[in-house]
Amino acid sequence: MADRLQKPVLVLNASFEPINICAARRALVLVLKGVASAEEESASAIHSARAAVRLPSVIRLLEYRRIPHQTRALSRKNILMRDRYTCQYCQRTLPSGELTLDHVVPRSRAGESAWENLVACCHHCNNRKGNRTPEEAGMRLARQPRPFSLHTSRHLMRMLGKATHSGVSICFIRCGSVHHYARS
Repeated sequence: MADRLQKPVLVLNASFEPINICAARRALVLVLKGVASAEEESASAIHSARAAVRLPSVIRLLEYRRIPHQTRALSRKNILMRDRYTCQYCQRTLPSGELTLDHVVPRSRAGESAWENLVACCHHCNNRKGNRTPEEAGMRLARQPRPFSLHTSRHLMRMLGKATHSGVSICFIRCGSVHHYARS
């Protein structure tokens, strides 16, 4: 049972914007306190002596919460997520363990470790490029690297698998716990 209470639940603002992921236990507390409503429920339920309550999979806060603009930390995981786990040179999609990070302008040439200079890259392309720029190696980037923004997150959400259930469009991206939920 403890395992079920740790499952991720998508938290939506009152305006149906995704704002967080929390544990099912926390989501259930928010619903029972009247702070949120369950928009979607999972097949799992918890039982008390007198009742059974289905665990929510998506909840919506009943009052709008202003969320300050947040920037994503520069990390390997976020670079891979931004680039959709796809080598930016050969465009093959691979598991994270088979990808490396490549400095477009090599560090030996004053290339910085910044959003605009790091891309996901497979081992083969990284070895082929070596200590050169893509132009010098005769390689072309699929996309110019940019910071991971809210627009990037929403674009990823739209791009990956959608399922419609009871007039609500849901998209879950398992690779990085990014979730999208919108009224259709």
